[in-house]
Amino acid sequence: MFSPDRPIYRQIRDLIVTRILDSGDGALLPSVRALAAEAKVNPLTVAKAYHDLQATGLVEAKKGVGLFAAEGAAKALLLQERRLFLDDEWPRVRARMAKLGLSAAELLERA
Repeated sequence: MFSPDRPIYRQIRDLIVTRILDSGDGALLPSVRALAAEAKVNPLTVAKAYHDLQATGLVEAKKGVGLFAAEGAAKALLLQERRLFLDDEWPRVRARMAKLGLSAAELLERA
């Protein structure tokens, strides 16, 4: 399930980000234990991913209630994910397309 080329906590963070993007601001997120069981990882790994998101203000912990996507988190994450795609992933995709002799038009025809 996890790629060996990135730390697992970063991949868990990506799972949480996807849930926030899918569910929106204010969404109840899975507990550390529940997500650890679902992903079959150590709860400390999940806690580290949540800690990163809480430190940036994207996730809020409500004592006795749970973890929630913060107000404005979905919009901020969408902008962040778009920037990461354009800066990190797109150049590799574009290089691979050039290597294979594929055009954008060919890809759009198959979409």
